[in-house]
Amino acid sequence: MLSMIDPTTLALASLIIFCGALTQSLIGFGLAVVASPLLYIVDPELVPVPVIVMGFSISLLTLIRERGALKFNGLQYALLGRIPGGFIGVALLIYAPQAILGLAISGIVAAAVILSLLKFNLAVNRKSLFGAGVISGIFGNIAAIGGPPLAILLSGQDARQFRAALSAFFVFSSLIALAILAVTGFINVRHIWLSLLLMPSVILGYLVAGRLIGRVDKDKTRTATLILCSISSVLLAVKSLMEL
Repeated sequence: MLSMIDPTTLALASLIIFCGALTQSLIGFGLAVVASPLLYIVDPELVPVPVIVMGFSISLLTLIRERGALKFNGLQYALLGRIPGGFIGVALLIYAPQAILGLAISGIVAAAVILSLLKFNLAVNRKSLFGAGVISGIFGNIAAIGGPPLAILLSGQDARQFRAALSAFFVFSSLIALAILAVTGFINVRHIWLSLLLMPSVILGYLVAGRLIGRVDKDKTRTATLILCSISSVLLAVKSLMEL
């Protein structure tokens, strides 16, 4: 397994995934937003499949912890939106050059940061949930970054309900994304091995977050996450522009 990835690359990827898993377990989303731009710089094959698998894993662990706060009201409409959005995302994967995909991932992260800062308040209904699901599907299958559209839509909820709702959405939407990527030929054996090698970082991030929840200020964590995402977005944009 180790022969499939350079040890230095594995160490960097593990650290990035740990930070992403820690962030998502604390605030409800963020693994892909934090990890995807940096992992794409380290090794493009780490995005999107291994990140989606990591996102599924941390979401499942977080959902088990927060299951008492789960209210599944309307999330089925967002999940329905993931299906057409996922196929649009795969079409972009097929036809877009690697440098363009890098710029797309950078742009998605930058947009997520800006929208988080603007704190949009949209009505939560069937149409907005479906629309958020479509956008989530496009972003999710390009870069595994499917969280921001729904996170922005549900941002007015209680912290525990927010984490539980997003975790439930990620668990099912990750399975949808992986199924679409599988039937369109975008999953191979290397992706599976890379996912297994990175799984300990997810578990460690979850365990550390479990000790920090209640002690760490959510606003400070969110601010630090947005700063990190901004830096990684700029770095990826610069690298992609140099490759054009």
